[in-house]
Amino acid sequence: QVQLVESGGGLVQPGGSLRLSCAASGTIFSDKSMAWYRQAPGNQRELVAAISSGGDTNYADSVKGRFTISRDNAKNTVYLEMNSLKPEDTAVYYCNARVLFMNGWRTVGSWGQGTQVTVSS
Repeated sequence: QVQLVESGGGLVQPGGSLRLSCAASGTIFSDKSMAWYRQAPGNQRELVAAISSGGDTNYADSVKGRFTISRDNAKNTVYLEMNSLKPEDTAVYYCNARVLFMNGWRTVGSWGQGTQVTVSS
């Protein structure tokens, strides 16, 4: 079972930056697609960014040009660099490994506790 530990969240002013980290264990990290998700109060969890085992990336429209996902396979870690943060980015951020099945992507890890990001003046 894939286990994940997120860190790096905090309180930041609008326009500020944060870098989130996610350490994975219990899997062959390098051959997994990894993704960041977020969940704001009252909302469903949504995909923010994903990175394939080969380094291809994709982003939600709401974060394109502001967020960057990357990975370090030697450290079994995936990162999310967040710039130009907005109040609407406020949420708990989670990471997970995912696998493409015939009916679409599915997460395959145990959800961690996430890391809280609050954007407020």
